[in-house]
Amino acid sequence: MTTVSDFTAHPTAATVAARQGVAGPRHSTANAPTTLTGEHGDVYVEPGLTPLAAREANRSALVALLDAAGVGHFAVRGTVDHGTVVGVAEEDRERVLQAVFRGLGQYPGHLTVVDPDAPRPAKPVSSRDPRAWREVVGARVLQVSWYRTDPGRHLLLGHEYGCVVEFWQRQGTCLVAPRANRATWAVGTDGPNVMGAARLFSRFVSDWTPGHLAPALPTRPEFLVNCADDIAFPVDAVYTWVDGNDPAWKQRKAQAKGEAYHAESASDARFISRDELRYSIRSLHLFAPWIRNIYVVTDDQVPDWMREDVPGARIATHREIFRNPADLPTFNSHSIESQLHHIEGLAEHFLYFNDDMFMGRPVAPHSFFTPSGTARYFPSRNRIPQGPVAETDSPVDAACKNNRALLHERFGKVITQPMEHIPYALRRSAMEEAELEFAEAWARTSASRFRAMTDLSPTSSFALYYAALTGRAQPASMPFTYIQLAVADLADRLQRLLDGRDRDSFCLNDAFSTPEDTEAQQELLDDFFTSYFPTPSPFER
Repeated sequence: MTTVSDFTAHPTAATVAARQGVAGPRHSTANAPTTLTGEHGDVYVEPGLTPLAAREANRSALVALLDAAGVGHFAVRGTVDHGTVVGVAEEDRERVLQAVFRGLGQYPGHLTVVDPDAPRPAKPVSSRDPRAWREVVGARVLQVSWYRTDPGRHLLLGHEYGCVVEFWQRQGTCLVAPRANRATWAVGTDGPNVMGAARLFSRFVSDWTPGHLAPALPTRPEFLVNCADDIAFPVDAVYTWVDGNDPAWKQRKAQAKGEAYHAESASDARFISRDELRYSIRSLHLFAPWIRNIYVVTDDQVPDWMREDVPGARIATHREIFRNPADLPTFNSHSIESQLHHIEGLAEHFLYFNDDMFMGRPVAPHSFFTPSGTARYFPSRNRIPQGPVAETDSPVDAACKNNRALLHERFGKVITQPMEHIPYALRRSAMEEAELEFAEAWARTSASRFRAMTDLSPTSSFALYYAALTGRAQPASMPFTYIQLAVADLADRLQRLLDGRDRDSFCLNDAFSTPEDTEAQQELLDDFFTSYFPTPSPFER
């Protein structure tokens, strides 16, 4: 039986502290707990749930227990990013265990005795089960968690987001760790704690992550070092977006001069808005809260759900970023992408998303950049067709061939692979240099109102290979899924993706759907999006 308590009774720091006799507001418990049938033990319902919120709620609840018991503690730079680690002195063991026992008695959760030398981690056990307590008396490391779910019960954030208590042994003037961490085996016993930035304790956060999700933590000075594998530079996200149903935009498109050479170039499917942007930004809020700023590049359009008064996201119009106003209006993604590096305030390191790209689970910036700032790119298993551009080429293949010809002429190297539909990790400086060095081809692409035979593909290939050939990018891989919406088994593919939740990123691409397809597809997508990304971002009305 799985007991799901209402959020008003879930174990926050305030409620735990109140139970322990510490001053603080007592949360209301007027709403009765909801009971579900399941196999996960006690699960607490929490509106606005994110992985970081679950992590911080577990940490603050456990720390409240320690504070109420008068136990000194400090944050440890652990080797796992999902949860947190707290160090306590071995001589406080009895008080720590009593506090944990009382807390889990009041709000049942899960417990694991962690053996640092075991070949695989032990499974969490419900604190209601007597077996959970058998080995805690001599445990060197103890993990505590309270499972959480969103009100729709789509997300289940479990033991990996718990808080670990490490018992550090006193040796002279030092406390010695029971297992390895990212910084040190020992800390001094003298002197007060110091505050450490949240990013020191998880690679899923940065100095720009909101403080309520990832606050600074009291720690020991030995953990304040800048390690070689830390990423401290800002990373932004950029989207291109269009509402193809906007009458004013439709009129501009109809009046635009020039014709598309290929049916796909002007296909209405390329401009359909299925609300992907809303859910892609939700995926960043849930799984990449280390992003500093989000820029949405549009043709003077604003999504009707998007707030413009919240720091951290803003609209960047085509008029703002295009260096040649005569190139506007444009309906060519290659043209728009050639100007992204002109966004005012854009970071040197940024991720470029099409609005059909999503993060699928918590991902660190290290998946896209090395700590030294080198970008990572993700070559496809496909190959660029041989030979010069031909009339039978798709727009994608024509652009890849143009990329190949220019880069071979400049560097004497032949590119053979396009890129996967994974968010593109870009260096602003590399794009600026490429625009200067290949000015004619870049300007021609910018001036193409629809995809043309002469286009480059600036972000999805050219700038990535240019960065690689100038020492600023390297190949990589990640767990990834690509789904074309115009497939017969779309429902099954989406369900497998939802059930697995094991992809770092995924793309739901739509280039060939007919108007007859879209209604049935939209029903499937609506259910999928709200189940996979149930928590609104701060940028939604």
